[in-house]
Amino acid sequence: MDCREYILTFPMVEECQPFDEDIVVYKICSRWFATIIFSRPDTIAVKCNPDRAILLRDEYSAITPAWHFNKRHWNDLNVRMLPDDVVRRELRHSYFTVIRKNVAPKSLREEILLIASGNGLYDDAILPE
Repeated sequence: MDCREYILTFPMVEECQPFDEDIVVYKICSRWFATIIFSRPDTIAVKCNPDRAILLRDEYSAITPAWHFNKRHWNDLNVRMLPDDVVRRELRHSYFTVIRKNVAPKSLREEILLIASGNGLYDDAILPE
């Protein structure tokens, strides 16, 4: 699966390399939701609901606490070992988690969510409350 190609289909995503040529960061409204480190080509780091992060690590050996990130909020996905649908689901979850928790003001957050749903993008990984 080409994670970069998939991520760039998300509305309003920014791709940048703020550190060096080895690291690519994906943002929504200047907030990180995924990173790829080229020296670790099988792995992508994604933001995650903290409770969900633990459940995923228990369910999949290919999902681990993210290297060099807050282990409570970030997971590493080994994209070669996981089914494509799981990788896509977690990329979407990361994108929507950042929108819901980190994008302000509320009107911008709601606008992005409306645009995403209009493009058929949704978060199918939300935990029941």
